Parts: sequence; C-alpha cells; structure tokens
Amino acid sequence: MTNDQLLIIDEAHRRRLGGKRLIERITSNGTIAAAVMVLAAVAAVICANTDLYYPIHEFLAEPVTLAAGPISFSMSVELFVNDFLMAIFFLLVGIELKYEMTVGELTRPRQALLPMLAAVGGVVVPAAIYAVVNRGGAVYGWAIPMATDIAFALGVLSLLGRRVPAGIKVFFTTLAIADDLLAIVAIALFYGHSPSMVWLAAAAAVTVALALMNRAQVFSLKPYLLLGLVLWFCVYQSGIHATLAGVILAFCVPARSDIRAEALVEWLRGRLPELADRYDDEAHILGQHDFTHAATGVERVMHRVTPPLMRLEHGIDVWVNFLILPIFAFVNAQVRLVGVDLATLVFDPVTIGTYLGMLLGKPVGIAGVTYLLVRFGFAELPRGVRFRHIVGVGILGGIGFTMSILIAGLAFTEIPAELLAAKTAILAASVSAGVLGMLYMRFVACRD
Repeated sequence: MTNDQLLIIDEAHRRRLGGKRLIERITSNGTIAAAVMVLAAVAAVICANTDLYYPIHEFLAEPVTLAAGPISFSMSVELFVNDFLMAIFFLLVGIELKYEMTVGELTRPRQALLPMLAAVGGVVVPAAIYAVVNRGGAVYGWAIPMATDIAFALGVLSLLGRRVPAGIKVFFTTLAIADDLLAIVAIALFYGHSPSMVWLAAAAAVTVALALMNRAQVFSLKPYLLLGLVLWFCVYQSGIHATLAGVILAFCVPARSDIRAEALVEWLRGRLPELADRYDDEAHILGQHDFTHAATGVERVMHRVTPPLMRLEHGIDVWVNFLILPIFAFVNAQVRLVGVDLATLVFDPVTIGTYLGMLLGKPVGIAGVTYLLVRFGFAELPRGVRFRHIVGVGILGGIGFTMSILIAGLAFTEIPAELLAAKTAILAASVSAGVLGMLYMRFVACRD
C-alpha cells in the first residue's frame, strides 16, 4: 500500500471519528437526555388519560421470566423496569459516586463538606414538611420529596451556559451526588420488605467475592458482571430494594488499569518492529496469521489500558440515559386523572406535603444550611459564587423526578389513591421548580 493510499485511509478514518464524536456529543449532553425523559413522561400522562391506558396497564402487569440455567423466576414488566433496569441506573450512579470519591470533588473533604451538608439540609427539611402535613396519615411517604434528579436539574442548569459561575456547577453536582447517596440509604433502610437473613448472607458473600476479585486485580469485566447478576438476585430475594446491588457492584469494579503508561510505551516500541517484519505487502491479510495474531495481542493489551470502571461507564451510560430512564419515566408517570375529583386530589395531604416539600423545603434546607455554615465560619462559598446563586440551586433542587417516583412507588404500592397523589405532586413540583429555577437564575445572571 502506497503512502498516498495510507493518507486517504487516514483521512477517511478521521471523518468517521468526527461523525462518531458528534454522536457522542449528542448522547453525552445532559440537556438532551433530560428532554428525552421529559417527552417520555409527557407521553405517559397523555396515554394514561386516553383509552390506551388499559392495554398499557395490562402489559405492565404481564410476567417477565428471568432464567439462568436451572434457576428461573418471574416478575411483572413494571417490577422488571423498577427493580432490574433501575439497578443498572443505580450502577451508573455508583460509578459517578466512585469517580467523585477517587479523583473528583469528594476527594477533598473540606471543599466537598459545604455542598454535602447542604444536601443533608435539602433532605431533612422536605421530609419534615411532608411528615408535618401528613402527621397521623400517610406519613410513610416522608422520603418522597427528599430526592433531587441529577439528570433533570443539571440539564436545566446547563441551559444557562456561562451565565452562572463555574463554581455553582461543581457545588450543585456535589450536592446532587450526596443527595442521591442519601436517597439510596433511605431506600435500602426504610423501603424494603422484612429482610431475609439467609439471602442477606448470600448477598454479603457475593460482595466479598467481588471485593476479593478487585483485590486480586482481576481487570476483566465479565466476572464482575456475572457476579453482579447473582448479587442482584440475592438482594432482590432478601427483601431490600434490588437497585442497591448496582451501587455495590460499582464500588467493587476496579478504577485502575493494570498497565502503566511508561511500560506500555516501552512494550509498544518492541512490538512495532515485529509487526512490521511479519506484514507482507504482497499477501492478503486473511492469510497472514502470524501478523494478525501479533496484532490481536496488541489490541488486547491496548484494551486493558482503560480502567474497567471507565469501560463499564462507557458501555451503559447511553443505554441508561436514552433507554432505561425514558422507559422508567413512561412506566411510572401513568397519572390518570379521568374520573378523579381534582379538588380532592389537590387538597390531599400527600399532594400538599410532596409539593411543598419539593418546592419549598428544598430551597429552605439547602440555602438555610449553607447560610448558617458560611455565617458562622465553618465553610466558605466557592470562588465567584454568591448566596443568591445558592438560593437558585435550592430551587432547582426541587426537581425530583426519578428518585421521587421510585420512592413513591415503594411507599404506596398497595394504596393507588395516595400513589396517584404523590405522582401528580412530583410532576407538578418538578415542572414548577424547573421553570422557577430557570427564571430565577436568569434574573441573577442579568444582575451579575
């Protein structure tokens, strides 16, 4: 092959990479991902209030059979989405948490302390508002207004572009991650069934096996994914919400590569002459077994340069953002208002507690704790950030779609009327928080 031909191939390869990067930029855009989930939720509400509601409801009740060899069990489509597919979402959340704890904002405790404590305020105050409104009633749903939806909230914030200080995005990201962690703990501790000690012991044994594989520097993803499925099954059978398995798996997958950069460069220098010697310009590539065998060895080594945790994230993030979350939104946003007394729905304590908890409790909790910590000298605001920005973060923190609907489904599984009230309030509060937060942050940006 001539040099000119190689140049043509290289140019074509660059063009393909350009197209691939464009697709990656689209699929990695949080605003686009949030928009897809919004469209799925809107479609769900529309379908729920037409004759499509009945066939959709029947389909969601259909059994799905999961089998692994001689072991098999069934669950409804709705449970499959909420317990299995959402475990993959929690796997991605766990990866983000581990990333932040390894090389991100959570590696510097002092800098991360302010948004993390603000997240605690943004959890406690909404839960307290809900509990006060529903005292003596459906108080079991206290955790519904405590969660912030990372995808939605950061998607709205990203629409403001450079109008907000860079420190606000870092603050909000850390806060949302800490908020997710608190929601995960609440789900695990308060919204499972009575735990089975046998299955909990089995889940613990699988977790130990995953940790030992990490310690033994097993860098192939396949064993982790296989044991991850076993872990999910054990956690599901234990009575604890099965999505917790995704977080546990994420923390067990290695975040390091077993290949050092300097050693890789030296190894490649030794392999390239060998590849050049084995390649025959006159022969077809399919017949050059020595060359293709050596090239496969190089490809295998280069694949191991990327840490398993990063490979796993790249493998699931698009599926989570553009398939799993929209499916979850469509399945769980089935809010049917046909034949419902709207006055009764609006004044239901669950509706009021959830709405006020998200729209009022979040900004009060986040901004209040931040103000107290800064006022008494325990922490400092990030550079370029003012307290008025923190108020905007608190308002946007009221966007709590994904986690809130998940918790509502766990809290009111057997109470359809309260579940409808909770979902209606979640949708209304999330839209209100998004619009108000956007308008407020634009106003603040104009003042800045």
